[in-house]
Amino acid sequence: MFSHVTVGASDLERAGRFYDAVLLPLGLKRRLVEPDGGPPALCWVGETSFPRFYVYSPFNGEAASAGNGAMTAFNAPSSAAIEIAHAAGLAAGGSNEGAPGPRPHYSPGYYGAYLRDPDGNKLHLVFRSDLPI
Repeated sequence: MFSHVTVGASDLERAGRFYDAVLLPLGLKRRLVEPDGGPPALCWVGETSFPRFYVYSPFNGEAASAGNGAMTAFNAPSSAAIEIAHAAGLAAGGSNEGAPGPRPHYSPGYYGAYLRDPDGNKLHLVFRSDLPI
């Protein structure tokens, strides 16, 4: 459906620690990004080459900022993986936007959590026992 999602970060080393903590429990792995003349970047992927999740230093050299109303949601293999990823993200400098738990008002079997990365980008972690991933 889509190729990739990109968010900005003011400190790639800090962002790398945060996103490794959150995304590794969800089954995503950091992939080497070859320099192409653009700004420095980090990348995570699942079992296939796409879609990808990138974290970049902003191309224009200005400070990174989070989009108002923007959010990236990641599928999780289980509710336990969400709890691990959410706790790891908080320990790695993120902030809580909604503790892990059932969200039956979204749909039956929906389990999720919300957090923000150190630059304020909002993430949603999702496990749906009512639908296959």
